[in-house]
Amino acid sequence: MSCKLTERFVPGYLDGELDLSRTIEMETHLLACEDCARELAKQKALRGTLQRSSLAYAAPDALRARIQSSLHAATPEAKPEPASVWRPFQFLRWSSAFAVLALCAVVAWQLVPGLRGPAGIEQLTAEVLDSHVRSLEATHLMDVVSTDQHTVKPWFDGKLDFSPPVEDLASDDFPLVGGRLDYLGGRQVAALIYQRRKHFINVFVWPDGNASNSIQVPESRQGYNLMRWSGEGFQFWAVSDVSTQDLSEFVRLLKARTTYGSK
Repeated sequence: MSCKLTERFVPGYLDGELDLSRTIEMETHLLACEDCARELAKQKALRGTLQRSSLAYAAPDALRARIQSSLHAATPEAKPEPASVWRPFQFLRWSSAFAVLALCAVVAWQLVPGLRGPAGIEQLTAEVLDSHVRSLEATHLMDVVSTDQHTVKPWFDGKLDFSPPVEDLASDDFPLVGGRLDYLGGRQVAALIYQRRKHFINVFVWPDGNASNSIQVPESRQGYNLMRWSGEGFQFWAVSDVSTQDLSEFVRLLKARTTYGSK
């Protein structure tokens, strides 16, 4: 997350209105950026001063009572239902119906993977794209800057619960230029940065023991091209504004090196 984005999200962070992913990004950035942490402390102090000063004003009880009375008057009063000896039986009937529906939903979820796949993939695609765009906005494209895979790969040691495969494709005009930590799908992932002329390619990597050895065709979103594939127990996503042909060639080369490269 850039300093500019951090500044924009500070009010929401102080009010506890950010989602989990954005909150983790904020706190990670604040740990590494003294300027943003100092700005957050200033805003916290200002908020505390305003709350304690004479500027803070509590509404009188009479005003609160008038407002509540107006709200009650504007809300139509619901007519009470006549008491019925059948009400307990109606409750049991509806409870049984909901139980059956819930059971059907669980069975369908387990037996029909298509019901859960597309929505999850759509959300993950959006997160991948957002992370790529954010990384290009300021100075958070790379946490480690190096063209040496033997420097980039060890940098992740102790920062992740897995060791990502790192390959250099400089001989194929896709040089490795660095890496960073990122957050996708509710977990930390490795982001490897490659370059194609003046364009950057983000490759997101995390372990996935259930993924089959497969590759998806490129798709375009908001002017960017994305591809995802799996193999060797990992899930991979590549995103960039390079052409579809360049991204397909890059993924083909990287997949081949990851699968058959020297260990």
